[in-house]
Amino acid sequence: MNKTVKLNPNRSPLKKGFGDRAVRFKCSMQNTILEVLRSRGWVEVKEDDNDFDLFWADRGWMREYFDQCFMEDHVRINHFRNHYELTRKNLMVKNLKRYRKSVDRESGKLEAAKYDFFPTTFELPSEYHMFVDEFKRNPGSVWIMKPVAKSQGKGIFLFRKLKDITEWKKSDIYRPREDKTDDKEPPETYIVSKYIERPYLIGGRKFDLRVYVLVTSYVPLRAWLYREGFARFSNTKFSLESIDDAYVHLTNVAVQKTAPDYDPDKGCKWSLQQVRQYLTAKHGLEQVEELVREMNTIFIHSLLSVQKIMINDKHCFELYGYDILIDTDLKPWLIEVNASPSLSASGPEDYTLKIGLLQDVLHIVDMENRMTGKEKRVGGFDLMWDDGPVFAEEAGLDCVNPPSYSTNTFLGCYNDRKKQLRSLFKQIMTQKIKAGS
Repeated sequence: MNKTVKLNPNRSPLKKGFGDRAVRFKCSMQNTILEVLRSRGWVEVKEDDNDFDLFWADRGWMREYFDQCFMEDHVRINHFRNHYELTRKNLMVKNLKRYRKSVDRESGKLEAAKYDFFPTTFELPSEYHMFVDEFKRNPGSVWIMKPVAKSQGKGIFLFRKLKDITEWKKSDIYRPREDKTDDKEPPETYIVSKYIERPYLIGGRKFDLRVYVLVTSYVPLRAWLYREGFARFSNTKFSLESIDDAYVHLTNVAVQKTAPDYDPDKGCKWSLQQVRQYLTAKHGLEQVEELVREMNTIFIHSLLSVQKIMINDKHCFELYGYDILIDTDLKPWLIEVNASPSLSASGPEDYTLKIGLLQDVLHIVDMENRMTGKEKRVGGFDLMWDDGPVFAEEAGLDCVNPPSYSTNTFLGCYNDRKKQLRSLFKQIMTQKIKAGS
């Protein structure tokens, strides 16, 4: 039986300004986010204590308890109620397809073609016959199967022959229920996507990009893009001759670290800054700028695709982990969006990245009411959408290879977050002193 959760309505809400009292926080995780929360001098409440101001919750808590909570206006929680509309693989594709169709109706096929940034995908078993029709139109193509509710590469496999799916579909666990009274569990949902057969390779190895996007509101949409992230490489050189080899085709760290020749000291990651510098050296600044512009399109329009159906609760924010694959034409493809991107550190550089990332998330969530609400940059985050595109000021001062366009995004650029935060807080304090004088 579900337990009704109530936050104490008799406690006075946070006051504006400094020096009120320590923020009370609760955390479901045992990794870098807990370390960051504890480092802020806030008060940690016990697991069964619901008298908190900020809760870094897991998705299970959201499903079970969120709708039963009474929350004061200032309380913040790190997921939107139905975040799965974007982060569950089959729903993400469904919403993106619907969004692209609406653009086609309103603005024509030429405009809709700009949102062709996700592979041809079907949901199984419900769209099996549609998939078969597409499969037959593309003989010899490689396809990839993924269970929609699993992560870290679990249950994924590649195939070229329809009989591989036929055998999968005939297996007992995927047999449809005979009727509504059948006690058999419904078949697990998968997606099947056309595999990107010509991925961009570095050193002969496939990689994808992990990019962080923070959403603090869906209505109006307010989204921030983090400057840092990383590329995850496969441990084995790419080849379509061995489609059964997970170490070739899956870049998930959880998969790659089990490879027999995996070196934990070297790992299999590059920073986004390293990737950007490499691509700029190989292809020139103009082509890399176009690549980044297309990635910005992915971030913004994937969020817009769910804006109308996302439950926009003022208590909620979300840190998304986008997985992007680049092909040999320097075209970016959206692979998936994660609602709970890994916050565990795989090494010293990864630790530094995630500590800074989470500190900056909390600066923007602003439990202590330090911000003015007009900031375009906070630490490593740049505001890229505020009910419309945000444009940069003096963009060239913030990037080793400054973009020639004026969108306020600096993905893979130099992240002088500590210097920027010192300057920002000094400026805010000066403004408050002047306002109070």
